[in-house]
Amino acid sequence: MRYGLLTAAFAASVAFTTASHATELEVTHWWTSGGEAAGVAEFARAFEEAGHTWIDGAIAGGGPTARSVFVSRLLGGDPMGATQFNHGRQAEELVEAGLFRDLTEIAEEDGWRDIVNPPSLLDGCTLDGRIYCAPINIHSWQWLWLSNQAFEDAGVDVPTNWDEFVEAAPALREAGKVPLALGSQSWQAAGLFQVLMVGLGGPDVFNQVYGDKDAEFSAGEEVARVFAAADDAREMSRGSNAVEWQQATNLVISGDAGGQIMGDWAQGDFQAAGLVAGDDYSCLPGLGVHDVIATGGDAFYFPVLDDAEKSDAQLELARIMLSPETQVAFNLKKGSLPVRGDVDLEAANDCMKKGLEILAAGNTVPAVEQVLSQDTVTQINDLMTEFFNSEMTAEDAQAQFATIISQAD
Repeated sequence: MRYGLLTAAFAASVAFTTASHATELEVTHWWTSGGEAAGVAEFARAFEEAGHTWIDGAIAGGGPTARSVFVSRLLGGDPMGATQFNHGRQAEELVEAGLFRDLTEIAEEDGWRDIVNPPSLLDGCTLDGRIYCAPINIHSWQWLWLSNQAFEDAGVDVPTNWDEFVEAAPALREAGKVPLALGSQSWQAAGLFQVLMVGLGGPDVFNQVYGDKDAEFSAGEEVARVFAAADDAREMSRGSNAVEWQQATNLVISGDAGGQIMGDWAQGDFQAAGLVAGDDYSCLPGLGVHDVIATGGDAFYFPVLDDAEKSDAQLELARIMLSPETQVAFNLKKGSLPVRGDVDLEAANDCMKKGLEILAAGNTVPAVEQVLSQDTVTQINDLMTEFFNSEMTAEDAQAQFATIISQAD
């Protein structure tokens, strides 16, 4: 079964009326690392300040594990009060089944079309002209995080692009470092591959493969370069001995690994560990080759409930999540970018500012989940898992990839 996906701005300060009766609302999500927990705590604080009770429903193991739990509960008639999904088509069939609330009325009242940037985020919440989710952040995969200490220990300069990183790998190995930290979960290898696709190939290659679903192009020379880089990444990641992405990130934080390709949510863990961007770690958006980010991220859906008080609290939570104050507080802790284009992020660190500059310049591509069905995403994930855990050649992997694209929906 596929689990696909969705005027006036708020005033500078938004006052929420304290409810006469505190309402408990269970909120399910997969944010369990240090930076993630710090971010979600800002949502919980704001919701409770409005007079309600946040019941935290965190599921460990990352998005794929958590989503299977969420879907099972929803289909089994055990809905939560609100639940996280990524922007895109992950919840599409659940919306079609009538399991999620239509938020169009409050979206229009509060001018979401005017404040959500880029507009594609709200488009991802929209089905048949109706809005079914609240986008809350922009998370981009296109980052290479580097340990300044690891490169100093290896006696080489901190790389400024992917090719320099590959060239530094032997020196890192000799110094006892893992060049590229990578967890063993399938989505991590697949995410790394997608970063190589847009970082090395650029937006045109990314869009021709995933937007146009051009199988012939996917089997060609430009995409072959991406698979050659994936082969390099496979060799550089040997010895990571990590499962969760947080474990791989900790290898970079400790200086035991040279770098990690991971979304900007990793930055929340760097901050939670007390590291300073530019001093302790460096970041290369688009692998230092193409300054581009994907406009993926997280959105919250609100199941249909047979409880008037909880239903009212759901709408209040949606509004709180998109308020200026909460957007700033949450995203500064989470390491993501706000979906609102009208908030002040002067407190952002150097890496977040790079992301904001790229976003402001419009150098973006959609997240893979926004243009491919969950079935197709899963097939690519499975292929990358096999590739990174076997001796499959880059040529064979590319041929299988082109077949998947030829059948993509």
